[in-house]
Amino acid sequence: MISLPPVGFVALSGGLLAVGLFGILTRRNFVLLLVAIEVAMNAAILNFVYFAAYAPSTASGLSGQSIAVVLVGFAATEVAVGLAIVLALYRVKGTINVGQATDLKL
Repeated sequence: MISLPPVGFVALSGGLLAVGLFGILTRRNFVLLLVAIEVAMNAAILNFVYFAAYAPSTASGLSGQSIAVVLVGFAATEVAVGLAIVLALYRVKGTINVGQATDLKL
């Protein structure tokens, strides 16, 4: 079924989370900030899917996969809203620098 022990997946997920958090804390470009958030969310999705397959909690064992599908939908919504904010920021300020996003009033 699954050949990699839980420590390997937790380490991979922790690495993805660390890369995502590093990107969130250091990036000033709004698009790269969205990418870093996606990487951090993928770490959570990886944990849900792996642990649902490793130790199923329901008769069908699909509880973790169901949560992962909801998280993927949430991530897609987050990117759509984020890109709308990027477009608004670029129209108003002429840049997509996060430091310039203090107010978007026209």
